[in-house]
Amino acid sequence: MLIVAVDTSGKSGGLALVSFAADRTAVLEIVPLTGGSFSAELVPQIAGLLSRHQLAKSDIEGLAVVSGPGSFTGLRVGLAAVKALGEVLSIPIATVSILQALAFSAGAEGRILALTDAGRQELCAGFYEVDGDGALLLGEQLLSPEELKLLTAAHLVVTADPKLAARLEAWGVIPRLIPYPQADVVARLGFNKLQSGEIVSPDALDATYYRPSDMEIKKPSRNVG
Repeated sequence: MLIVAVDTSGKSGGLALVSFAADRTAVLEIVPLTGGSFSAELVPQIAGLLSRHQLAKSDIEGLAVVSGPGSFTGLRVGLAAVKALGEVLSIPIATVSILQALAFSAGAEGRILALTDAGRQELCAGFYEVDGDGALLLGEQLLSPEELKLLTAAHLVVTADPKLAARLEAWGVIPRLIPYPQADVVARLGFNKLQSGEIVSPDALDATYYRPSDMEIKKPSRNVG
């Protein structure tokens, strides 16, 4: 299965073209996207990505897109492009949380707590059970620093934000600082979802934003405390 993955959730973003077969996974190319110009870059970059590998849009068999948490403008651009491609090509779409990608990229298995900065002294927190094949969602929610301290004992805490890592340490929470996940991680997680039937229709594509009024609170499927 040939998948195009899109991440426009952060200050910078990326695209990935990844081929999944029974015996191997081939990352054909990863393309960085410049923050602040997603709307101008995204569609031409997808076209260029396919052209460089002598592929047509009709060769794409699946789409994976980061649905948040993130900024309104960036997420809207990525989701709009994926929605258009999904509608025109009639191909399946999988959404991936950037928190899930962070947890999967932690370099460890077990219970992982992935964090991003939601502003106003709040954190976007994703609780995941990670194994070699993926990251199972336990729950995502907004946390205050006080709430965070009650939940860290049973989890490895990870973030890709150096400033947030420094703040966490000042609060007495020692995180593992990891590189920001590239779009091939989004492709891998998206592929797993497509294979298991976790498909989102273009009309149902929706984003998770940073602010509390917009943050989608997902109840844990099991105890994450």
